Amino acid sequence: MSWFDDVDDEDEPLFDEADVRVRPNPKANRPRTKRRPAHADAEIARVLGVDRGRYTVLVDEDGPQEHQVLASRARELRKQPIVTGDLVRTVGDTSGTDGTLARIVGITERTSLLRRSADDTDQVERVVVANADQMLVVVAAADPEPRPRLVDRYLIAALDAGIHPMLVVTKTDLADPADFLGHFEGVDDLEVFTSGRGQMPTAEIGARLVGHSTVFVGHSGVGKSTLVNALVPGASRATGHVNEVTGRGRHTSSSTVSLRYESPAGKGWVIDTPGVRSFGLGHVDPANILAAFTDLAAVAEECPRGCTHLPDAPDCAIIEAVAEGRLGERGAARLDSLQRLLATFS
Repeated sequence: MSWFDDVDDEDEPLFDEADVRVRPNPKANRPRTKRRPAHADAEIARVLGVDRGRYTVLVDEDGPQEHQVLASRARELRKQPIVTGDLVRTVGDTSGTDGTLARIVGITERTSLLRRSADDTDQVERVVVANADQMLVVVAAADPEPRPRLVDRYLIAALDAGIHPMLVVTKTDLADPADFLGHFEGVDDLEVFTSGRGQMPTAEIGARLVGHSTVFVGHSGVGKSTLVNALVPGASRATGHVNEVTGRGRHTSSSTVSLRYESPAGKGWVIDTPGVRSFGLGHVDPANILAAFTDLAAVAEECPRGCTHLPDAPDCAIIEAVAEGRLGERGAARLDSLQRLLATFS
């Protein structure tokens, strides 16, 4: 007989898992909620630049306590782009002291949004800048050669975003820009500035910057960063050279940054963007493509309903006007630019 045989367990109570007492954990058992804090104490700040998930923002803009703060984005904003020019709601440590990090918890309603895509067939948009109301397109008269069709794309993107376009042609001491500018004679409300060696029109351009947020765009090597440095002393935007063989400029400004413009007449914002060699319009409403060619759009009112304005379009008023010479010497080139752009959406 073993020791276990002497144990009388008939009167002993039986236990199972239900008898185990578990200490309640109200935090673990509380159902998850989608409700987020109201952050009533959030401060409105302007995004000046973005660098590897960190945002430099300006708190108390134009106020007595104006200062820059480094911030990160809240988890609930991880799928929403925050770009230069955004006005954001910021909480946490907004003192700007070294080693501190605030948190962006919201984005105020945007007045405009300049976008581009990788190419015309790509529907994925890349947000360039928010809340700009002007665009200054910078083009060189030579080295590198001006590209009218790239400028056409800038103008279309500006119109689609509700942004007023301007154009400055640099390096006019190297070549006469008259032929290039002739391509845009029919564009309404396009302000044009020219700049040569020792003749940079900083006063004229500066007068148009006061009270506005102006995004500077242009091909690499056209002198955009040089112009920004002249308008905003201390900006220290990197400048580069143009390859004498290929005529291509080296990418110098690698990030988009918002800089304060100041003059006796007032203040404004200059938003410098990296130079690009292409500007996709896959996100643009095709109707805004024709609208950017204001001279051709006026003639298009005589086209049949649903006219594509492409080379095989029957009874197209624009094609007929060009053939008859009613749109001048530049008419054929303007129509060709329009048709090339429209063809990507057909």
